[in-house]
Amino acid sequence: MSESFTRRGFLQGAGAGLVAAGYSATARGYAANETLHVGAIGTGGRCRQLLQTLHDVAGVQVVAVCDIWDAAREEGRKLAAPDCEVFTDYRQLLDRPGIDAVVIGAPDHWHVPMTVDACAAGKDVYVEKPLTHDASEGQAVIDAQNHHRRIVQVGMQQRSMPHIQQANELIRAGHIGDVHKVHLTWNRNTERTARRKYGIDPSALDWQQFLGDAPPQPFDEYRFRNWRWFWDFGGGIFTELRVHWIDVAHWILGLDAPQVALSIGDHFQAAGLWETPDTVQTLLKSPEAGVQAYFEGTFFNARNRSMIEFMGTKGTIYIDRGRYEIHPDPHQDLKASELILGKEARGADFFSNPHGELLHLANWVECCRTRSLPNAPAKVGVAAAAAAHLANQALRSGQIATA
Repeated sequence: MSESFTRRGFLQGAGAGLVAAGYSATARGYAANETLHVGAIGTGGRCRQLLQTLHDVAGVQVVAVCDIWDAAREEGRKLAAPDCEVFTDYRQLLDRPGIDAVVIGAPDHWHVPMTVDACAAGKDVYVEKPLTHDASEGQAVIDAQNHHRRIVQVGMQQRSMPHIQQANELIRAGHIGDVHKVHLTWNRNTERTARRKYGIDPSALDWQQFLGDAPPQPFDEYRFRNWRWFWDFGGGIFTELRVHWIDVAHWILGLDAPQVALSIGDHFQAAGLWETPDTVQTLLKSPEAGVQAYFEGTFFNARNRSMIEFMGTKGTIYIDRGRYEIHPDPHQDLKASELILGKEARGADFFSNPHGELLHLANWVECCRTRSLPNAPAKVGVAAAAAAHLANQALRSGQIATA
């Protein structure tokens, strides 16, 4: 590899994104030595992971937390400033003039309403993926970002990971030839399908506020803790996991959401418990671009874990969250090579190096200061979610879905 491709060069480039100094103030930005005051909305497990990571980004202070559940709100408060404000209604948090930006980790069906309201309140936003719960919400959140001139970063951290950025450059430069097929996976072997008794006191949370625009229904502690697998609040494997890698395909190949989807799904482990399947496959087609994308996901086997492969006329580039590998096709003028950044796993799908969440949050903070376009603005979040919604449309209808 050339010097620009080396591991050392990658890490230097990644580290540059973590430096919170040296940026001049703009009309709507913040000076480098000025603290960015952040509020956290929906302080469940994922949001608290983000708050913990924000501790490693210079010039940021979490000054307010909000959640409808006492237990989650208290755990979020422990990760904030000692004198942080505490709220049960996110609108009250947004009304506070001393808050510059918010991190949104609420369930999927709240992502767009909270992001739109935050933009209208003059706050910049880091919002977890999928950005939308329904494809019809997409334009509203894009319009809110643009009209109010806010920085919106969607939590698709692959766009901030240096080895994937380099793979992007290689593929765009034609290194593996013309790409016509993409293979994506997210396979896990976990106990998420086991019913647990949590012992949650309904009086310790605001169930009606949690429901939002979802249909009225009695409190169910399992749904409350596992909302991703119920259609009223989430979208299953396609929205929870596949969104990450289909976004990488969109980014590298210059695609919008696919035009055609065919999907299947089964309840091999979660029958009678989840509404969404625990095992899915889908074929997506973008005829105008000449690309097919095939995704598989399951919760009973971890083979191929979490990865994407771009299959070109000269060879294939394999990418996960810690490496990329180039595999030549026979009789092609292409050499095998690899770049491995992550070996020590932080979890089944995460690596200590590169720490994608840290890089992505640092990019967001930098853009809040400079008013530059972040790596994953609302438009790309909408497109990635739209691909998941199309796959779910095909799954639930049992027919080929078209955009």
